[in-house]
Amino acid sequence: MQATAHDITFAGFRTAVPAQRHSYAREPGMFTQAEADKLVESTGIYERRVLPPHLCASDMCTAAAIDLLKSLDWDPASVEVLIFVSQDSDYNLPATACLIQNRLGLPTSCAALDINLGCSGFVYACWIASQMLTGASGTRALVLCGDTSTRHLMPEDRSTRPLFGDAGAAVALEKRPGAGPMHVVMGTDGRGAPNIVVRAGGRRNPLIPRAERFTDEEHTTLYRDARLSLNGPEVFTFSLRAVPPLVRNTLAHAGVTEDKVDYYVLHQANKLMLEQIRRKIGVDAERFIVDLYNFGNTSSASIPLAICSSMGERLSQGSAKVLLAGFGVGWSWASMLLDIGPIPAPAVIEIADDFEPLSLTFKRP
Repeated sequence: MQATAHDITFAGFRTAVPAQRHSYAREPGMFTQAEADKLVESTGIYERRVLPPHLCASDMCTAAAIDLLKSLDWDPASVEVLIFVSQDSDYNLPATACLIQNRLGLPTSCAALDINLGCSGFVYACWIASQMLTGASGTRALVLCGDTSTRHLMPEDRSTRPLFGDAGAAVALEKRPGAGPMHVVMGTDGRGAPNIVVRAGGRRNPLIPRAERFTDEEHTTLYRDARLSLNGPEVFTFSLRAVPPLVRNTLAHAGVTEDKVDYYVLHQANKLMLEQIRRKIGVDAERFIVDLYNFGNTSSASIPLAICSSMGERLSQGSAKVLLAGFGVGWSWASMLLDIGPIPAPAVIEIADDFEPLSLTFKRP
């Protein structure tokens, strides 16, 4: 699918990360020091941020949104679209976006919804938000993206634990006549779904307690299937096969040549994969953002986190033509080419361990 939006612009970015840092390079245990050093070199990841167990992805996104609204001097009552992108909702129901709308003090006229997408979710959500603003009465939207990927990992899994970190991002979009265009290309291939999957926890393979107890074998199976299963070689092959054409198709759709793009910001999966993609699309390293060292792979938050971490000063000083591309779980992919800036400097903040979590007051019958 290809599409173009007009009169919509990015107004600001903010990302919240936990204060707690984990590094196998600094804290050898699962790996020898030599192995840890080799991992840092190949993945580009030295440390990841890990959220305390009493907080959720929604809390990181809420902290980022509060700080972003303040930096933009936006009245929360002026925001009429809220999208929460996460594979880690607070509850099966209600939608987490409803809780965040209330916490942020957004108006009851605000349209709020959840999207269950991973690595491509940021671009998808920004496109959906732009369409919700187009032709509507509202002029401002918040897109929140966050995941607690570290909670999906098996403690002893040497292949995934060094890669994933937790983060939550808030991005502000605004209807502004004359802004744009925003060119988007999206795609899906569900045949790849088994390669990045958490098998248990949904309705197909529920974790809901039964009247009869699980057997020891069933308990062991559910424990394993409730964690991330990732086929690394297939993910790598898919990324090298799908992302270069995605980038080329986006440039062609926009009628822009590669050299006219100031920055390429792709989903921050790992350094080796990104370097291979960069070479295939023929982009010089100076315009290709790789920002994994302090955060790891943060799923849906990785693109706005990279912008906040690497491009704050640049986007506060002027406009840049930026290509954003997310790809992964699903298989799902999406790319967006647009001009961003000048905007208040995107920034990374730390969420305090004592941040008040979103919560519901339950009255059981």
